[in-house]
Amino acid sequence: MTLSKQVAVIGAGPAGLMAAEVLAERGAAVTVYDAMPSVARKFLMAGRGGLNLTHSEELSAFLSRYREAAAWLEPAIRAFPPQRLRDWCEALGEPTFIGSSGRVFPTAMKASPLLRAWLRRLATQGVRFELRHRWTGWDEAGRLTFETPAGPRAITADATVLALGGASWPRLGSDGGWASLLAAKGVAIAPLRPANCGFTVAWSDTFRGRFEGQPLKGIALSFADRSVRGEAIVTRDGIEGGAVYALSAELREAIALEGAAILDVALRPDLATADLVKRLSAPRGKQSFSNVLRKALQLSPVAIGLLQEAAKAQGLSLSSLLPDRLAALINAVPIKLTGTAGLARAISSAGGIARDELDADFMLKRLPGVFAAGEMLDWEAPTGGYLLQASFATGVAAGKGVLKWRAGGMAGNV
Repeated sequence: MTLSKQVAVIGAGPAGLMAAEVLAERGAAVTVYDAMPSVARKFLMAGRGGLNLTHSEELSAFLSRYREAAAWLEPAIRAFPPQRLRDWCEALGEPTFIGSSGRVFPTAMKASPLLRAWLRRLATQGVRFELRHRWTGWDEAGRLTFETPAGPRAITADATVLALGGASWPRLGSDGGWASLLAAKGVAIAPLRPANCGFTVAWSDTFRGRFEGQPLKGIALSFADRSVRGEAIVTRDGIEGGAVYALSAELREAIALEGAAILDVALRPDLATADLVKRLSAPRGKQSFSNVLRKALQLSPVAIGLLQEAAKAQGLSLSSLLPDRLAALINAVPIKLTGTAGLARAISSAGGIARDELDADFMLKRLPGVFAAGEMLDWEAPTGGYLLQASFATGVAAGKGVLKWRAGGMAGNV
């Protein structure tokens, strides 16, 4: 089956490029539009950390990471699961491997070789790119409108895939400006909020000045009924890092409801309370209190500083605490989070096009022929490969949806 109709894909990130590939493979004339001067800027930035493409865990566990959106995203991810994504990379000449944490990375450990190979393949499929084209909606004739360096431009397309990303890291192209354009058409948009983000803390000047930028390693963070092992980093205005991001959805919602949230930090999660008490009860000799914490418990200076910060907040003298109470504090240091860090610095965003606005093929019910994919949609996921996997998978699903809609029947297998 071939398709010669013109399809516009707006957004040159993973979701948009994947939709373009699915369409071009079936003969569609595809043009990808993007506001930036080059494609996939956020994808390339993700590659600086090794490009965590997906995760190797069993699929039912994988799907659970999408929380409330799991049932909605499941058909798309089952149709294009992690192994299919790995096979796709392999076909582009970029093999992948599974890291010790189960995360999947390209062997090259960066995004640029994969993106170059992908763009070469898209070029051979006839996909065209129009960059520096900022989408501004539709005109009275239903044409897509863009602002370009040469002035306003209107485009006629038989179908459109919107893949403009969320609203994090706007300097890389995803600024959420599309939300007002769709809302004007009656499309329900869940507010865009930070996800996988840091949080603000009212550190004392002393703690901030000494420990800003310092990592807390080998810790466990707990909130409500969840506990996460990993690392965190003290920032000038709060705390961030992988373990924090894993709890960010729950913390964000708690702060929205209550105005603050208490995050508990276990500084030595591998030591039982009894073991901590025993070590703290040993004779100190001439050692200073800080040296006892450093030598007997292997606490880093920033960990000791965090303990002192928590004790001062409670009006306590850390060195005067009895071993059992100090042990309890060491593995449950309370940090009061007062707000979320800015959306512009979040790894991803929550919110977007409400799931009820889309049909099973990712077409907007209010706008026939207009499909949406990727982080524009109202879902969120933790880091670990889940973000990119869903972006790729929904891009495939939207591309297949266009094919099905234009053909008036089955789109075939991709």
